[in-house]
Amino acid sequence: MTFDFDWVDAFTDRAFGGNGCAVVHQGAGLSVDTCMAYVRETSLVECTFTGPSDVADVRVRYFLASREIPFAGHPTIATVAAMRARGLISDGPLALETGAGLVPVTVQGMRVSMTQVAPQFGALVDPALVAAVGSVAADDIVSPPQLVSTGLPFVITVLKDRATLEGLQLNPQALADMAATLGGDTDLMEPFWCTLDGFTDAGDTAARLLLAPPSPPEDPFTGSATGAMAAYLWAQGLIERPDFTAEQGHGMGRPGRAQVRVLGPRDAITGVEVAGDGFVLMSGTVDLPNG
Repeated sequence: MTFDFDWVDAFTDRAFGGNGCAVVHQGAGLSVDTCMAYVRETSLVECTFTGPSDVADVRVRYFLASREIPFAGHPTIATVAAMRARGLISDGPLALETGAGLVPVTVQGMRVSMTQVAPQFGALVDPALVAAVGSVAADDIVSPPQLVSTGLPFVITVLKDRATLEGLQLNPQALADMAATLGGDTDLMEPFWCTLDGFTDAGDTAARLLLAPPSPPEDPFTGSATGAMAAYLWAQGLIERPDFTAEQGHGMGRPGRAQVRVLGPRDAITGVEVAGDGFVLMSGTVDLPNG
């Protein structure tokens, strides 16, 4: 079957910045195996497949190379930007049906703002266990790591400085040990590492997400984790204001930036707004088997 697709760089306004995502329009009915194979074919971290919805304006399915996940941030930005560029939607509000529930989105040109669901704060994780995943010392972590989800669960881990952030190396066995300790949740992602200063003077936070195979080794920008990080930092009193600029991908030569705003007081967060641009890098058609 032939489908239209767009390859979009998300959280950037230029080619080859931010994080790429291939959006397959009207491909939500494809099989899981085909969708995962398509992600592997692109060598991207994630791809999306859209379709009709009975409860929202559009249904979006999110895939890694290894599995389907309920929600992802940069693919949401990419999907909406792709639809806007094709004239499938207009500026204004939009609702997406995702595996994590309905996600409200606002569109203004190629700027997309999504409101991630209220955070779920899970277990605190032993700093030594998390540190081993990134091949750093436990005292390099300055706040108790915690499992947080605004649609997709990450262990949010705040490091003492950017030098430590830049020196991270993924230990797959330590990652498996941490996942087992947390109950083996199939949606659990790798730890999201951050610092309380940006890669540039314009940023307030810097972050990295190291990935295990079969995904590429690192994610250039992670919108879902940025929302979880924002909720954690606000709840823990680590940021003075609920709105800030998040940066990621600079060490990969793919700088990305998001405007973030946590909704609600520190002890009763109702959601997190994450906004960024999308740049359509290429468009075309793709022939995919539905089996």
